[in-house]
Amino acid sequence: MRKEFELTDEQLDKLYNASKPTMCIMIGNYIPRTPQENANLAWQILGNELGFIWDTAKPVEGKGNKYFTAEVKE
Repeated sequence: MRKEFELTDEQLDKLYNASKPTMCIMIGNYIPRTPQENANLAWQILGNELGFIWDTAKPVEGKGNKYFTAEVKE
């Protein structure tokens, strides 16, 4: 079942910040996460907090960046 969710300003900022590139110094074989991996992780955390399956989120047209629908976790 899909449900509509509204993000708080803080949640939206976390998602935006997670998808920004991060500066790093390469030491050894460590490879930092990509902006996409960081954004996916932020959505996973948000999905756990709000009770939805993170990779089913879709925007709601005409309502702005804070609104989306997603499959509810059973």
